[in-house]
Amino acid sequence: MCVSACHTNRYHGSIGQATKHGVIIKSGEALEKMGKVNTIAFDKTGTLTYGRLEVSDIISFDKNISESELLSLTASAEAKSEHPLGKAIVAHAKEKGIVLKDSDSFQMQSGKGICAEVSSRKLYLGNEKYILQSGMTIPKNVENELEKLRIQGKASVIVADSGSCLGIIALSDVLRPEAATMAAKLSEMNTDTVLLTGDNQKTADYFATQAGITKVKADLLPEEKVQSISEIQGQGNSVCMIGDGVNDAPALKTADVGVAMGSMGSDIAVEAADIALMSDDVSKIPYLKRLSNATVATIKLSITLSMCINFIAVTCSVLGILNPTTGALVHNAGSCFVVLIAALLYDRKFE
Repeated sequence: MCVSACHTNRYHGSIGQATKHGVIIKSGEALEKMGKVNTIAFDKTGTLTYGRLEVSDIISFDKNISESELLSLTASAEAKSEHPLGKAIVAHAKEKGIVLKDSDSFQMQSGKGICAEVSSRKLYLGNEKYILQSGMTIPKNVENELEKLRIQGKASVIVADSGSCLGIIALSDVLRPEAATMAAKLSEMNTDTVLLTGDNQKTADYFATQAGITKVKADLLPEEKVQSISEIQGQGNSVCMIGDGVNDAPALKTADVGVAMGSMGSDIAVEAADIALMSDDVSKIPYLKRLSNATVATIKLSITLSMCINFIAVTCSVLGILNPTTGALVHNAGSCFVVLIAALLYDRKFE
C-alpha cells in the first residue's frame, strides 16, 4: 500500500510547483517523460524568436511596378493566409494606408507558399522551392538578393506571376534575449538542443548561432519536422518538441513530450501539447527540465523506500515482532513518509 500511496501522490507537489511558475502540465505522465528527455527540439518563429515579423525590405524587379504597388499586390494576395509571414505583410500594408484588393482562387501549400488572383493577375508567393515547382525560373539577380537577405537572417517571400519574378518582400524577426542562456543551461544538464525550421539553411544557421544551438535542420515542411523527430527517436533518444504554430501540432504529437507556447501559440498547438508555457518565456524550459528530473529522482527514491519498509514489515510480521495493529501503524507511517517526500517538491527552488 505504501507503493500505491507513492504513485497517487508523486506528481501533486511538482505539478503545483510548476503551475505557480506559469507552466501548465496536463498529466503526471508528461512530467515523468520530461524527466527522461535528453534532446529538445525547437521551432524558430514564435518560439526562439518573438514571432513579431516586420517587413524590412521591399524589392521590385519590374520597372513598371513600384514598391508600393508590389506591397499592394502581395498583401491583397496574402489577405486570406494564416501564415505569420502573410499576416505580417498584410499588417504592414494596412499601416501604410494601402487598400487591399479582392483576391480570387486562393490556394495554399503548407510550408511553401500561396497562389491567388488579384486584379486578373495570377500571383505566386512563397519560397524558392514553391516558385520553381510552379514552373518559373529564378534569375541570377533575384538569387543574389535572396542570398544577401539570408545572410542578414531575414525571411523572404518571392512574388511572381506566370511570366517572371516581380519582386521580394523580406521580413525580419528578433531572437528572444533569454534564448542563449536557456540553451547554455540545457547543455549543462547534458540535454541536446536542435532547431527544426521551415526557414532556409542560412537564416536558420544565423539564429541558431545566436542562440547557441549547434544542430540545425532547415527547409523543413511540417511532415518533415515529424520525420526528423522520428529519426532522432530512432537513435535511442527521448525527444521534447517546443513550438507554437498550427504547423507544429503534428511534431508536438510525435515527440515524447510536446510543449506549446500557450500565450501566442495556436489553439491546435496547445491542444496537441502535453505542457503549455503560459507566459511564452523559454527561460522556463531549464526550470521545467530540472523539476522533471527531480520528480523522477523522487519517484525512484519513494518507491525504493516504500518497498524497503514493506519488506521489513513483512519480515517482522513473520518473526512475530509486528502484530496486526503495529503492522497497520507501520503501513500508515510509511505512506505518510512517502507523501511528505513528494510534498517537498512543492516549494523547492529550481532556478
